[in-house]
Amino acid sequence: MIAVGLYVHVPFCRTRCGYCDFNAYAGLDDLAPRYVRALAAEASLVAPAWGDARFTTVFVGGGTPTTLPPTSLERLLAELRAILPIDDDAEVTIEANPETVDEGSLGRLRAAGYRRLSLGAQSFDRVVLARLERGHDPDAVGRAVRAARRAGFDNVNLDLIYGVDGEGLASWRETLRATIALGPEHVSAYALTIEPATPLGRQVADGLRPAPDPDVQADMYEQACELLGAAGYRHYEVSNWARPGFECRHNLGYWRRHPYLGLGAGAHSARGPARWWNLRPPRAYLASVEAGSPPVGGAEELTSEQIELEERFLRLRTREGVAPDGLDPAVVDGLVDAGLLERAPAGLIPTERGLLLVNELVLALVPQRPRAPATAG
Repeated sequence: MIAVGLYVHVPFCRTRCGYCDFNAYAGLDDLAPRYVRALAAEASLVAPAWGDARFTTVFVGGGTPTTLPPTSLERLLAELRAILPIDDDAEVTIEANPETVDEGSLGRLRAAGYRRLSLGAQSFDRVVLARLERGHDPDAVGRAVRAARRAGFDNVNLDLIYGVDGEGLASWRETLRATIALGPEHVSAYALTIEPATPLGRQVADGLRPAPDPDVQADMYEQACELLGAAGYRHYEVSNWARPGFECRHNLGYWRRHPYLGLGAGAHSARGPARWWNLRPPRAYLASVEAGSPPVGGAEELTSEQIELEERFLRLRTREGVAPDGLDPAVVDGLVDAGLLERAPAGLIPTERGLLLVNELVLALVPQRPRAPATAG
């Protein structure tokens, strides 16, 4: 049996944030009942191809899955367990925005088998939240974390974004301190990136909003390393910190290049050299599944050279590092001397600075940089 991750995409949101480039939509709530049924139907369509698998992790992401009512999320997980060989002790994560949950809904989710909660906090600064067009205030994050604890969640992640215009180092430091004070087991902190096709990307292109300052973002990254490290969080991937034993098993599967199955509109799957992805528009996805056809929108097959390069790229994003085999010793020595790599029994490990400059590190070690799969907190 092979260990596999299961990703389930729920594309619905209450509002669409201007920086977001995910396959997410506001105003399509009328599709939700059909969509939940389609997820189970898609699982049934693809299950025979995964008969030799055991699903060790499940990640329900979006979008905002908790815009669905708890009854739908309860039924969804139960149906997926009935269709696919999901381990009894699988890590089951659900993403949520703070304003979409309370103790009652979280209690139902925890009782249904969701074991890990990933909250989109983003910031504890009202100005920054407004710039990001988030629908909650800073106090809502604390309320959601406390409600999650009362509901029985003992594995909580907080997602943060840094480098927003109007956010200074002092503001970011206070966000980090507020995060640590809430005591989550896991923290994901992402530098704001500008995607051209988003409203924010168009505003930046038109000169209406400034682009993030990479030097300021680098300073913010160093602050995150400093404060989270001092609070006992291990920096195990470029954008992820965890208390020992609470690393996200699902995302570790991506970075270790394990197989994964994606269900839902736009979801990606991979197994061996093969990759494929579903139709992105929710209505096109629904039409395909409801007609009894797998909703595949495209596919590709990697060469052995591409697989080797991708494995190195993904492992250099983590503190697991890479084996030195096949690497130019002179280049390696230079990267070690520059403080970007360190030698360890497990191989070559990126330093904190190496993780910050991971793209440069990869370009120095491999001829080209493959595309990384999308992940979440």
